[in-house]
Amino acid sequence: MFSKFSGGVHPPEQKNTESCAIEVMPAPEKVYIPFSQHTGKPAKPLVDKGDEVKIGTKIGELDGFISASVHASVSGKVLNIVDHPHPVIGTSLCCVVESNNNDDWVSDLKAGQDIGGMTEKQLLDAVKEAGIVGLGGAAFPTHVKLAPPKGKKIDTLIINGCECEPMLTADHRLMLEYATAIIEGARIFQKILHASSLVFGIEDNKKDAVELFGREGIGVVRLKTKYPQGAEKQLIKAILKREVPRGGLPMDVGCVVHNVGTCYAALMAAKFRKPLIDRILTVAGDGVKEMKNILVRIGTPVSDVIEYCGGYVETPKKIIFGGPMMGIAQYSDNVPVIKGTSGILVWQDARVVEEGPCVRCASCVDTCPMGLMPTEICSFVKNKNFEMAKAYGVLDCIECGCCAYTCPAGIPLVHYFKYGKSEVWRMSK
Repeated sequence: MFSKFSGGVHPPEQKNTESCAIEVMPAPEKVYIPFSQHTGKPAKPLVDKGDEVKIGTKIGELDGFISASVHASVSGKVLNIVDHPHPVIGTSLCCVVESNNNDDWVSDLKAGQDIGGMTEKQLLDAVKEAGIVGLGGAAFPTHVKLAPPKGKKIDTLIINGCECEPMLTADHRLMLEYATAIIEGARIFQKILHASSLVFGIEDNKKDAVELFGREGIGVVRLKTKYPQGAEKQLIKAILKREVPRGGLPMDVGCVVHNVGTCYAALMAAKFRKPLIDRILTVAGDGVKEMKNILVRIGTPVSDVIEYCGGYVETPKKIIFGGPMMGIAQYSDNVPVIKGTSGILVWQDARVVEEGPCVRCASCVDTCPMGLMPTEICSFVKNKNFEMAKAYGVLDCIECGCCAYTCPAGIPLVHYFKYGKSEVWRMSK
């Protein structure tokens, strides 16, 4: 029997790269490493133009409670600290490093130290020092998520292996190729949180991963393949039958959710002192010659990634960072891969749908996994009635796109909700 949540949709999966083993892309000649790659305040620059860095050199220090450090992903010279195109926020201050092609690492790496005797604080400090953020897309600083306030007892740690976005298969490949390391990383999180229960949530379209983790003796919940199964609140509802309160967080119902990629990064940080300087992502779409799953250095320009994948078929119509449901369209292929980049999709044919009038069919209401009334919220936003939009739960929207996907009128509902959220936040300042 499947565990499930209400709402959601079933877009074509198009997991065409699920049999593509992870390849390691060579380091690019130049990287553009943003100081803002995470939820929260950007990191504070620690280097200047002309400085020499090694792989793993901390070039940006976390600046505040919700922030994360950033590290050099190549060895070489800092060419500049300058504003540069960013895949999420338009532009961001970046550290531009020209590689010397030596691949020199910082000297404080460890050769596989025993993590069994490390205390919770030592493990947490290792994660924090490595600049690890959630690799499922939200990029929330992991060390913050691992330190819930006093009084918030965590009894269950859920590891998210759903990868519910169509076309993306990087997490699936990671689970198949590095299952033991992921489990070790999950145990690190479990130890830090003092969670009595550890469970992996994996969608049924990844039967090989479900069976593999089951053989490892880990608790696995097989989840119905439905989008957005991997969203935190939906995952908690499906696995634990607990409902995160409106405006609340998973810790309010005694659990924490982490992505499989985040677990792997945590193990690398604790065991080898390796900072988060690369990540696995999927390159797919009809606009790229070779679809792949690849390990890419943070800061690598999209153009270099596409070149490694054989180049463009033709001049692309659209490039998306992330998946087709929640991804962000790019205006340049000079934007860099950042910590939260789960995929790069390249399309030759990008259909533009003209917005029509709402026909009051309620498809958006039926599919909203948060139980909202998207059509009403959209109407309030269009009429700039942001107080009512707030009252109807615009801030609870997880921007999954289910409503827009099912809308027969082609209304870009998520676009309106993003605008409505920004206005509500602006009014509250």
